[in-house]
Amino acid sequence: MEFNIRGENFEVTPSLSEYVESKVTKLTKYFNETPDATAHVKMTVFQGVHKVEVTIPMKGLLLRAEDDHADMYSAIDAVLEKLERQVRKYKTKMNRKPRHRISKLADVNEGERVQEEEYEIVRTKRFSLKPMFEEEAIMQMDLLGHDFFVYTNVATNETDVVYRRKDGKYGVISTF
Repeated sequence: MEFNIRGENFEVTPSLSEYVESKVTKLTKYFNETPDATAHVKMTVFQGVHKVEVTIPMKGLLLRAEDDHADMYSAIDAVLEKLERQVRKYKTKMNRKPRHRISKLADVNEGERVQEEEYEIVRTKRFSLKPMFEEEAIMQMDLLGHDFFVYTNVATNETDVVYRRKDGKYGVISTF
């Protein structure tokens, strides 16, 4: 596993970098083989709050977590706990599927209990994607009272999703 560690508003020390690498490397115990992935770690300090964001894109799985704390080391620990929960949850979900599918994850350690969740799809919708600009998609989303809207972007001719962020602003997810 490779690491891309960067700091915003402060210098990442070698000891902090080593700490992050040692913690993230512990996630490999859940895999049968070390994943060929790059862990992107962003550490930020703003008004005395230390924030850590970790994203690990892998084939078939995206691990991402963020947390903030008064201490950078505590924030790193909290993020790694979240990532471990995600891996265990994914592992449990994969083990519930038919046995002919091979999981990339190793068996979860004996004694660890993973809370299982059932996902029930209660409705399926089909609709054609109308080509439109981002602003029109936002208006359509607001008219429908939804938090997201799927459309074909006129400029790129690709399928995009516009969504309302927690801060009340808007974001766009583009496909490629």
